Amino acid sequence: MTILKGVPAVLPPTLLLAIANMGHGDELVIADANFPAESVGACTPGGVVRCDGLDACTLLDALLQLLPLDETTSPCALMTMMPMHIEQGWEVPIWENYKELVNKHEKRKVQFSVVERFAFYERAKEAYVVVATGESALYANLLLKKGIIGSNGKDKADKQ
Repeated sequence: MTILKGVPAVLPPTLLLAIANMGHGDELVIADANFPAESVGACTPGGVVRCDGLDACTLLDALLQLLPLDETTSPCALMTMMPMHIEQGWEVPIWENYKELVNKHEKRKVQFSVVERFAFYERAKEAYVVVATGESALYANLLLKKGIIGSNGKDKADKQ
């Protein structure tokens, strides 16, 4: 927990350091409880930040108060369901929650991509950090690509 103005108290200091260290284009993984966070996170520069007491939507809502998303590409990627689960008619309602939160914080309609399960694992190994949550929803893994501050050119002009 941090004691700072404007910083959501649910974000641990190690996660604040990780997102501060990330550069434009670096990715962060929000991992559900079933995700192999430790083995995948071992491949990343930022390792694993444990937020096991948080659900993914609470974490996402807090992160998006601080983390700008990339505007040059689809900054959000979901892990697609296995073909057998699609055939069985499984649904992933948390994806809609993610889209609502992202669109609210970004104040724009953000495009989400869907990545095949094993390709998602490989891409996650290239992320900056993996954030392990206690999220129990299935297929609740999400990749976020960091953007820049002032991407519309207005922030710099406002400071002059």
